[in-house]
Amino acid sequence: MSKATEVRDMSDEQIRLTWKEAAENLFRLRIKSQTERIEVPTELRKSRRLIARCQTILRERELAAAAKAGSEAKPVADAKPAATAKPVASAKSAAPAKSSKAKPEKAAAK
Repeated sequence: MSKATEVRDMSDEQIRLTWKEAAENLFRLRIKSQTERIEVPTELRKSRRLIARCQTILRERELAAAAKAGSEAKPVADAKPAATAKPVASAKSAAPAKSSKAKPEKAAAK
């Protein structure tokens, strides 16, 4: 079995618990790596990847639940399309360009 399959077989509560444990383990490993040498440096990578797997699978389930709830809702027939925004001119294009070799103004007071 792949690791993602193992996580997918868990319930949401189990995934959140695994996520929390992996985050705590990652924290401890980061502190330990700053204070002393870690025996197995790949543990940092493994913890980060496990956290990412848990977050990804929870998000997939969340989106699937939203899609299922959205498909059950009635589509709105009178919905208007969103208005498109006009591009805004940047500050550089609006201001006149100044030369970097500007001549100093002469004093006219005599």
